Amino acid sequence: MQTLDTLDWIAISIYFLILIGIAVWVINKKQSNTEDYFLAGRNVGWFVVGASIFASNIGSEHVVGLAGAGAGDKLPMLIYEIQAWVVLILGWVFLPFYARSGVFTMPEFLEKRFDARARWILSVFSIIAYVLTKISVTIYAGGVVVSALLGIDFWTGALSTVILTGLYTVLGGMRAVVYTETLQAIILVFGAAALTFIGLNEVGGWESMTETVTPQYLDMWRSASDPDFPWPSLLITSTIVGIWYWCTDQYIVQRALTARNIKEGRRGTIFGALLKLLPVFLFLIPGIIALTLKMRGELHWESPDEAFPVLMSNLLPSGLRGLVAAGLLAALMSSLASVFNSCSTLFTVDIYKKLRPETPEKKLVRTGQIATVFIVIIGIIWIPIMANISGVLYEYLQKVQSYIAPPITAVFLLGIFYKRINATGAYITLIVGFIVGAARIVLELFKDSLDPDGFLFLLGDINFLTFAAWFFLFCIILITVVSLLTNVPAKEKTDNLTYQTISEEEKKNNKNSYSWVDIAVSIIVLIIVAGVMIFFNGN
Repeated sequence: MQTLDTLDWIAISIYFLILIGIAVWVINKKQSNTEDYFLAGRNVGWFVVGASIFASNIGSEHVVGLAGAGAGDKLPMLIYEIQAWVVLILGWVFLPFYARSGVFTMPEFLEKRFDARARWILSVFSIIAYVLTKISVTIYAGGVVVSALLGIDFWTGALSTVILTGLYTVLGGMRAVVYTETLQAIILVFGAAALTFIGLNEVGGWESMTETVTPQYLDMWRSASDPDFPWPSLLITSTIVGIWYWCTDQYIVQRALTARNIKEGRRGTIFGALLKLLPVFLFLIPGIIALTLKMRGELHWESPDEAFPVLMSNLLPSGLRGLVAAGLLAALMSSLASVFNSCSTLFTVDIYKKLRPETPEKKLVRTGQIATVFIVIIGIIWIPIMANISGVLYEYLQKVQSYIAPPITAVFLLGIFYKRINATGAYITLIVGFIVGAARIVLELFKDSLDPDGFLFLLGDINFLTFAAWFFLFCIILITVVSLLTNVPAKEKTDNLTYQTISEEEKKNNKNSYSWVDIAVSIIVLIIVAGVMIFFNGN
């Protein structure tokens, strides 16, 4: 590992001065009500929405983890990164319902469509899930990156980034988050593109790299009997997780809700989908380049998760290395800022305001700020637990998400597409789903102490992708059967909230919110996704 020199530090300093400038500018703007603080006044244009969606998604766990997947023979994980088509589903299918209902949060939408029970469960569960997955994994990955780049110890790196990010999120709210994320997305794309270009040049081009790692290594489609990544389960589960993450998760959807209208929001998701095509080329391929150089004895790293920072520090010239280091810190900070803000929104709007409906707007903003501080502290407490994670970080994240996603995806999908689904069906599916998901995590952790011939061992040992696919089918059957056996939902719970009950006026408004350009760009995104899937077939 080469350490950063003076030019690198100048580049990092300039970047952070600009970031602080944006944060101060935003903090000085009025944030007197919850709409200003949590949704940036619902007045953001499509470019900022799209860049913010992309930057929220691409945290350091993606940079570290996806490059680690490329370096550690986990290429099928690539399917999670070419889900630009699922981002399109957010804009074309889900966003009109969310925007029409005027909600701040996804649990709030569930209350409008079902009842308060569904809102409570999703609010509490989402906050717990964020701490277990997003906050903890991002802080851990950030600690790895910062300590590797800046030559400081893991704890100092992790703590300093958490505190700095927490500071501007608390003071600036959602507006600070989306505008700083736009800058971070630009820096990260530019830096990682430079690393990919220089890296490919270093290994003698694509052909030379393929020769070293063998064409079979570049096959993302394993056989249906593969113990790790059977392709039918991979395709089904990645789609279930994708719909949960991109279309129903507060963390991402909140960005689209900041748009000034449905047209800008949808355009933002289309732009976000275009940007979402980049990680394959920006992070996965550098991982394969790092592996190629290691196989040739030109580079050394211990864990695949170290592939990206080691490659970067050794290949990039002075100054540019500092800029990419700043980009990596930016990725960490944007992910953390997003999740901090989403957590405080969920707590303030879905829990605190529900318990104290008379609270004035200014006090709600203050409550959101205090909630963010608490979430920052919980995140710090989680660092030592995350430091014990073994294996490839990205795979860990996808595993946990595969157990969280099925019940939520089933409730949102059927809630919008089938008007007969009622509150009881949604409530039971969410409760049972979360119990089953938690049981699977516990069984997986303790499966070595279980009877190898028993049902519990089978449940804990079955491939996580296969488990999630069957789990989703179980949730679909459960919500349908329970709903059909109980009361028909009231009219106000379905009007304009399901496809079968959209009024003629709303259909007309929706039709006026897009043009042929939106359709054409969406089709181009789909063609590129299909092209990537066909290209990485090992031939």
